Amino acid sequence: MKRENILVVGGSGFVGRHLVAALAARGARVTVPTRRRERAKHLILLPTVDVVEVENLDARALATLAVGRDAVVNLAGVLHSPRARPGEQGHNHYGPAFARTHVELAQAVVAACRQAGVKRLLHMSALGADPQAPSEYLRSKGIGEQAALAADDLAVSVFRPSVIFGPEDRFLNLFARLAAFFPVLPLGCPGARFQPVYVGDVVRSFLAALDDRDSTGKRYDLCGPKEYTLHQLVELVCAITGRRRLVIGLPDALSYLQAWALELLPMQLLTRDNYHSMQVPSVCRSCNGGAFPFGIHPVLLESAAPSWLAPAGPRERYPKLRWKAKR
Repeated sequence: MKRENILVVGGSGFVGRHLVAALAARGARVTVPTRRRERAKHLILLPTVDVVEVENLDARALATLAVGRDAVVNLAGVLHSPRARPGEQGHNHYGPAFARTHVELAQAVVAACRQAGVKRLLHMSALGADPQAPSEYLRSKGIGEQAALAADDLAVSVFRPSVIFGPEDRFLNLFARLAAFFPVLPLGCPGARFQPVYVGDVVRSFLAALDDRDSTGKRYDLCGPKEYTLHQLVELVCAITGRRRLVIGLPDALSYLQAWALELLPMQLLTRDNYHSMQVPSVCRSCNGGAFPFGIHPVLLESAAPSWLAPAGPRERYPKLRWKAKR
């Protein structure tokens, strides 16, 4: 069944902009709610996309937006949150931003689907999400994932990607910016393991699931074809950008201290919760039988990343500037 009228929660973010554009390209009507319309200006010019400013994205507002939709997609997620209140114990506590975005919003999306009569829900989780995970990020993601899958009256598919890379990502591009300014890169958690997945492959998975009846009730781990340590990834970014940098892997104690210090900066590059998340390998194991779902052949990082990370002359930079400006 082809889905033609879709509500995309979190559609103004990194994955969202690619998914919304792909849906619009195939003629689907897409509604993207956002608290600030300015943040979704890159979507406004798409002909079948309606960006709606919503001050409070709760179950009632979502139910109103969901009326008449063929499907709802929940991509909402945050990487950082103020820490849980001191004195809270156990594995189920998490910071307020994680609680609002990963738990309460996920529950509100399920309630809205029920109230509006929408039967199809696609939910973005994360590899390693688990209510018993060592980080607040992964715990809250795990609770949100459970809320989606527990909705037996809905046709739910859950996607659990490793770190996602692409032209506007906050992962490879962050290390590229750091390498541009610092000759030495002290790296916390250098042995953390990732299996990066290309944003285009994630989008293709969502599109395939929308039309695949057999995808309901399933969780899909999404990983690229190759596993890396964080140290290997940073060295690879330096090689692609043509910057020779000394990458120094920090031992565990110094990695934690680095995360604690960087957490105090106005723009958080790394937090203690990120440190705890990286203790869980973000690699695919048994789910999907080890294969990428829907017959998709995932893109190798080395073959895609140079298209936006590699240095270029003025003629080569012009198309990239146009891409960033969405022109």
